[in-house]
Amino acid sequence: MSEPFKFDLVAPERLLMSEEVVEVVVPGTEGDFGVLKDHAPFMSTIRPGFITVREVSGGERNIFIRGGFADTNPNGLTILAEQAMPIEELDRGALATEMGHAREDLSDAKTDEARAAAQRRIDEITDVLTALDLQ
Repeated sequence: MSEPFKFDLVAPERLLMSEEVVEVVVPGTEGDFGVLKDHAPFMSTIRPGFITVREVSGGERNIFIRGGFADTNPNGLTILAEQAMPIEELDRGALATEMGHAREDLSDAKTDEARAAAQRRIDEITDVLTALDLQ
């Protein structure tokens, strides 16, 4: 079994994880990559998808990431995510409802700013649904 290393997952709204893990698989924009203890220093942007965290206990967690940066260094791995949600918090029915509201907002938008905000929300929901389909 691999040796543990420090992993921090930070999203704008909260610190999701800060613990010792044995491996993290990250959806990099140039392809998925795995990080183990003593990984060479590396920085990558992240595409929407799931990170897989293999815990010291042997368990595994899947967390949706919508963009951000991954930084491996001698201290471990830090992911700064634009958005991050554990898979348990994702509900297809709620996402479908949100998508309907966002589409209504887009069609009702009176300003470019309102249209752009509605389109961003549609894109965010689409990213989550696409990632769930690939999971």
